[in-house]
Amino acid sequence: MQSDELVRGLLYLFLAVVGIPGNCLVIWAFLQAMHTEHQVLPADAIVLHLVSVNLLVVGVRCLLEALATFRLANIFSDAGCKGIIMVYRMARSLSIWLTFVLSTYQCLSIAPPGSRWAEARVAAARHLGAIFLVLWLVNAVISTPSALFSLGWHNGSSLMEHSINVQFCFVRFPDSLSKDANGAMQVVRDVIPMALMATASLIVLIFLYRHSQHVKNFRSSNSNSKQGSLAERRAAKTVVTLVTMYVLFYGVDNGLWVYTLTVEHTMSSSLVSDLRIFFSSLYAAVSPVVIIASNKKVSRNLICKVQEKGSQMVETTLSAA
Repeated sequence: MQSDELVRGLLYLFLAVVGIPGNCLVIWAFLQAMHTEHQVLPADAIVLHLVSVNLLVVGVRCLLEALATFRLANIFSDAGCKGIIMVYRMARSLSIWLTFVLSTYQCLSIAPPGSRWAEARVAAARHLGAIFLVLWLVNAVISTPSALFSLGWHNGSSLMEHSINVQFCFVRFPDSLSKDANGAMQVVRDVIPMALMATASLIVLIFLYRHSQHVKNFRSSNSNSKQGSLAERRAAKTVVTLVTMYVLFYGVDNGLWVYTLTVEHTMSSSLVSDLRIFFSSLYAAVSPVVIIASNKKVSRNLICKVQEKGSQMVETTLSAA
């Protein structure tokens, strides 16, 4: 195995080792909270959905890339490439749009009661299932062309023109126009939520700054109000952190994607493909770490489970003695 293949395999393996357990832990923590509380808050439902699609991104792409690089398993045939690219691109775009939905909902949550923005937040929470369904359908339609034009690596020698190298697969478009149109559509699909969620996060940051200044000048004696304020600020900071990570990672990914579309013969460059896949999957792998560290509901359920297992081990040891 060459050194570049070893580095590629280790990078994908790192993303899989970090992302798969991390996303699974967050999903388990939210399901445990739903079981004990018998309800799920709209913000928690959005995060749970986001973590689920991030698990698809890491599992379908990074794990399979690592297995194929180390020659442990390889399902990148023509049919395998079509299925993998379809699921990966749909989950990747859903991850982007769900982060946008989360940031927008958090932005609406700071609106004063009785305002139109507060009413919009209530309406969004009421129709959250419909929002999820529309996002799935729209992103499935956008991701379909790339999947239909995907072929396995064994066909690479005949696919030099109008093709994009996605490592173990190739996406061959009928002509240059369809390739450019598909690429432009994907860039627009990513840039629009990027701009909107950055704006929403900026609004949240301004609100947090003004709120902190207000608290310094006026200390409320209501402890419940303080606790609620702290919870809202903690949730807002978590969303802002996730959005910042998104803008950084997917910004690099989209920059490389534009380079792929505009520079001739980039299909033969595996380095560009590796960098794109790595940065587009990095958010899905690292975001659960941020959620576990900042979301009290998730961390509390995980800590309780660890303590419960520790108590069971002590009881087992004592009974055996």
